[in-house]
Amino acid sequence: MSASRGRIHGGHRASTGRDVARLLADFGHDAPPAPMPAKQEREPRVFRPTSPRGPRKADRGWAPARAPVATWRMTSDQAPAFWPFIPTPALPPTGAQMGIDVASGAAFHCDPLGWVVRDDVPISNPNIMCFGKPGTGKSGTTKAFILRMMDFGYRALILGDTKDEYEAVCAFLGVAPIALGAGLPARVNPLALGPLGHGWDQLDAVEAQRRAQSVFSRWLTLVRALVGSQQIGEDLVPFGPTDETVVRTALADLTGYAAGATSLTETTLPGLWHALDNPAPEMVAATRFENTRQFMDETRLLRDALGQLVNGTLAGMFDAHTNVDIDWLAPIQSLSLSRLPQEAVGIALTCLGSWGAGQREVVSRADQRVVVRDEAWRQLRLGPEAVKAFDADMRLSRGFAGQGGDIQYAVAHKPSDLLSAGDEGTQAQMIARDMLHLADIKILHGQGPKVAAELDEILGLGPLAVHAITTWARQEPGRAVWQVGERLYKVQTVLHPLEAALANTNLGIESVR
Repeated sequence: MSASRGRIHGGHRASTGRDVARLLADFGHDAPPAPMPAKQEREPRVFRPTSPRGPRKADRGWAPARAPVATWRMTSDQAPAFWPFIPTPALPPTGAQMGIDVASGAAFHCDPLGWVVRDDVPISNPNIMCFGKPGTGKSGTTKAFILRMMDFGYRALILGDTKDEYEAVCAFLGVAPIALGAGLPARVNPLALGPLGHGWDQLDAVEAQRRAQSVFSRWLTLVRALVGSQQIGEDLVPFGPTDETVVRTALADLTGYAAGATSLTETTLPGLWHALDNPAPEMVAATRFENTRQFMDETRLLRDALGQLVNGTLAGMFDAHTNVDIDWLAPIQSLSLSRLPQEAVGIALTCLGSWGAGQREVVSRADQRVVVRDEAWRQLRLGPEAVKAFDADMRLSRGFAGQGGDIQYAVAHKPSDLLSAGDEGTQAQMIARDMLHLADIKILHGQGPKVAAELDEILGLGPLAVHAITTWARQEPGRAVWQVGERLYKVQTVLHPLEAALANTNLGIESVR
């Protein structure tokens, strides 16, 4: 027994019997199956890291080293196809179609007076200032604008064509420019009454006084600018309150306004000088001088400055009544100053500015005009009073008493042309700097980095606009950054072949090749 028991313990272990499932099966029952545990799903990854060399997968490729790929960043104006709704809001399609807004690919139109009366365009005056290096397309943009605005009833007035750049445009339109210069027959009187002098005998006292204030203010601004442009050594001739009173009194006597005449008599700058150089007793008394000797002593600088102008720079051009017949119904009128010496151009531009302002003070709505002031910097360099005169002319875009109003279009090379009116921090320079804001529309053609930085400082353009002016705008003539109020547009002016021929300023260079 013990041996048997030993064998059992030495062999395989005996069976322990039936389990529960087998026992239930012997009696005809099945045990319920145990439920399978639910498979837990992993939450998806928010970020999936990727190897810089690429994932290791079949047929996907894998680089053992990082590829030398440069990283580039673009903005909406550089890649507008990817961000088509981010460029500056488009301007209404009215006025002259100038070219293409490259940021949106749409046509770009210019309608200064139309923009002023719209609430969705952020400008309050229609004046335009155009800056750009020589050869960047200023002339083409300007001529394309005046020619295309003629389709909408506008006419052009060129107040001082210093290089005869508009002679071809005038010939194309069948108009002969008016040439001014010593020895030429044409005369222009900057003291012309203009349309405000018409129908004077039918005006009541209030309206006559109102018009007289406007006319005499314009004349005083001109005389102040002319006298203030003359020099005593390194200093400019002063024009103080006493000088203003004397000039105003003389003008009132010469025109008959002081005597209450029913119609005003037009005078000239030589007539004003002679009246001051040979004062009547009534003028001496009206200006509160004790006697004629005191009058002569106190007004010596004023009289000598006027005499120098009348017998010098102004002689043969602005020393008599206007003898040219201006056809205001012609599509363009141009006054050429190309025959003048360089030192006389600024004075001539000042006189033409005053004369043009007087002629355009009151016009009908059917006689809208683009007044082009080329080489404006020549006038501004005459001194503070000349800057004030130019500033007053720019403000005439709204006309007199809400009547008339023209688009003033000034052309210059760079902002320092305006700031050269005076030393740093002087009144003249401050006026010139503020004058940039009298033009709510600026056309900024290609410039160098230094000049573009000046524009950025004055106008607050921003780095993208500065970069466009220094790179993109210099790659092809006609490209410019247009600042309309606070909005910026990159515009490529597109010229018709006829316009391109009229705007070609390289004819002199091409003729010697």
